[in-house]
Amino acid sequence: MTTRLMPFMLVAAVIACASGCAKPDWIQQTLVMVDVTGTWGGSLDPRGGATNFDVRLELQQRGAKVIGKVELLGAGTSGAWTIPSGPLDGTVAGDVFRFAQTNGSLTGEMTVNGDEMTGFLQTPTPRSMTLRRVTTTSQP
Repeated sequence: MTTRLMPFMLVAAVIACASGCAKPDWIQQTLVMVDVTGTWGGSLDPRGGATNFDVRLELQQRGAKVIGKVELLGAGTSGAWTIPSGPLDGTVAGDVFRFAQTNGSLTGEMTVNGDEMTGFLQTPTPRSMTLRRVTTTSQP
């Protein structure tokens, strides 16, 4: 009788081991874990002697959806590109905030840790930045 149950026990053991190695499911990856509502300020890191521009994000979050605006503060141009400012749409999944400017070509991806975000802003080339929350309320 034990020899008949052996194949079933082997299959059950394999399934149990495999489930422990599985990646988190899609629901866990899409959970909203952070709130990015507020005004965030910081600067793009200079690269190769490039101008260091101040950045400000004004964000309003509802669930996983984020709306707001991005402003690059400084001179009108830097090299071959004009400093774009304008509205943005974004999403939060876990502790990652991704956004795209709705009237331009800027995109960004930031990892949020409390009142600090680190990540990059994609201008013609990606530039790293660190932002800190200045206020907790925003009206985009």
